[in-house]
Amino acid sequence: MANSTTEQEAGAIRRRNERAILQAAEGAFACHGYRGASLQDIARRAGLPKSNVLYYMGSKRRLYVRLLERMMSRWNAILDNISPDDDPVEVISAFIRAKIRLSRSHPEGSRLFASEILGGAPFLQEYLQGDLRDWVESRAVVLRQWAERGLIDPVNPVWLIFLIWSSTQHYADFETQVLGITGRQSLDDDDLEDITQFLIQVVVKGCGIRRPAAGATPPDS
Repeated sequence: MANSTTEQEAGAIRRRNERAILQAAEGAFACHGYRGASLQDIARRAGLPKSNVLYYMGSKRRLYVRLLERMMSRWNAILDNISPDDDPVEVISAFIRAKIRLSRSHPEGSRLFASEILGGAPFLQEYLQGDLRDWVESRAVVLRQWAERGLIDPVNPVWLIFLIWSSTQHYADFETQVLGITGRQSLDDDDLEDITQFLIQVVVKGCGIRRPAAGATPPDS
């Protein structure tokens, strides 16, 4: 029992420290970029020794890539388990809503990812051409099946995913532009709800996304 308790405590400490390191690193990399951010600064922000950062994360590069991949996982989690039987209006609406919410809760992560892509994605090429490409194609398969059933216009599903990514991330990546033009100090909950409803309306109507007819027979599995 004592060993089990000790292992649980050690696991809880590890998870707490990893969360602190990732949060600190997100801010440091977003502020200074990969080259400008130092492990010493990240450790200071996390309130941990530099040796702990290396122990948990391995290296600056591995920490950076982990942050980027975590951001993509957060963004795309809502689509991870979609199927042809799902209501496309609900799925697309939930995806847009989740992305807008994450733009507010994790703006630094969004800007960090944008900076990496604008820089030619030197640390993400393997991920972009491997896991993420496979993920996008598997979601595209479901969107094509919806189109075959008449639940969405025959739009290019990859372009549609790009559109949702870019339009929702705009409010984090280009926050300064948004606030400058609108004359606001920040966007509040009502603003984000208006943005969410606007994007849902544009995407759902623009792509002809429709709900399945009541009592419709789902496609054969």
